[in-house]
Amino acid sequence: MTAEVAAPAGPTGPTAVQRALRTYLDHLAVERGLAPNTLSSYRRDLRRYAAFLAGRGVTDLAGVGESSVSEFLMHLREGDADHPPLSAASAGRAVVAVRGLHRFAVRDGWTEADPAAGVRPPAPAKRLPKALPLADIERILDAAGAPGTVLALRDRALLELLYSSGARISEAVGLDVDDLDLESAAVRLRGKGSKERVVPFGSMAREALSAYLVRARRDLVTAGSGTPAVFLNSRGGRLSRQSAWAVLVRAADRAGATAEVSPHTLRHSFATHLIEGGADVRVVQELLGHASVTTTQVYTLVTVDGLREVYATAHPRALG
Repeated sequence: MTAEVAAPAGPTGPTAVQRALRTYLDHLAVERGLAPNTLSSYRRDLRRYAAFLAGRGVTDLAGVGESSVSEFLMHLREGDADHPPLSAASAGRAVVAVRGLHRFAVRDGWTEADPAAGVRPPAPAKRLPKALPLADIERILDAAGAPGTVLALRDRALLELLYSSGARISEAVGLDVDDLDLESAAVRLRGKGSKERVVPFGSMAREALSAYLVRARRDLVTAGSGTPAVFLNSRGGRLSRQSAWAVLVRAADRAGATAEVSPHTLRHSFATHLIEGGADVRVVQELLGHASVTTTQVYTLVTVDGLREVYATAHPRALG
């Protein structure tokens, strides 16, 4: 299979850059075995790179400097008459293709130096966590316990604990009875890297957990082999992460929630609502079990966006 570069050739045939691109793409297709879609993306990005270099009179990779690669990245982000500006992710993919080409050129002896080695792809924009408004959270929690069965008591206790403690779903289903302290309303969670943290939870979660443990768990545990797990399935075994996710999805459907929910929805909402309520970001960091406060600070961006909306509608000189 040959990965042709259909870039327009010069009056005397393909330029050295175009020949290099053809050889590199053949290498990716034959020796690296890249998938057709990936190869197509590389071909498209490298054709654009070749055209960019040709527009600056560069026809050989040996004539490319770091400034040319950096300018190409800026060109991708700014766009031109023929191409709209690329997102950070798309521009990053193109830079990866260019870096691979220049590494290949050095390895095969076409060039002595790699001008792309110091050029880094643009950092993707931080994706803000998806948090639900408090009213939506309350409807979901109410819907979880609506039927009044033992499983409904379990589901309400599970979701109340997730939202009240900020626990990951995997942490919640990994809980044993000894990890709960209803008297002090605290739970011991085992996070990533087996790191433990003790997190408080609210009175509503304590009430839901107490109801489940007294009125429902004892019935569920008789169907199994006596597991110490807090949250049990209908067979008396430990509730799985996938089943816990399904509990959340069902409750959201019954509540009529229009936003998409995920295993982290309640955790994200917990953190966002704390920040909005004035909690210090380092306190939220400890509650979430983040190793770095930088990870937690993304929730402050959510709050800033909310403040910006209020400012834009309320301040008399916000709009010009």
